[in-house]
Amino acid sequence: MLSDYVQAAMRHATYQVRPEDGCILGEIPGLVGVQARGETLIDCRHDLMEVLEEWVWVRVSRNLPVPDIDGVHLPVKDLS
Repeated sequence: MLSDYVQAAMRHATYQVRPEDGCILGEIPGLVGVQARGETLIDCRHDLMEVLEEWVWVRVSRNLPVPDIDGVHLPVKDLS
């Protein structure tokens, strides 16, 4: 379930090259704070995936909703 969510989210990732230093910036639109940068696209994508996984973990651990992406739903259960 988590891997399906991560794959769906990563399909929406956007990347751009910063002209001032050639660094690649990546983000997933709609997921506030899910951003990364790297020297190469592969590095940026790897870091972005790690940020995404941590973002999901934090939201789930705090019982915060995780938006559906491409029909993939991560249920958040209130454990209190």
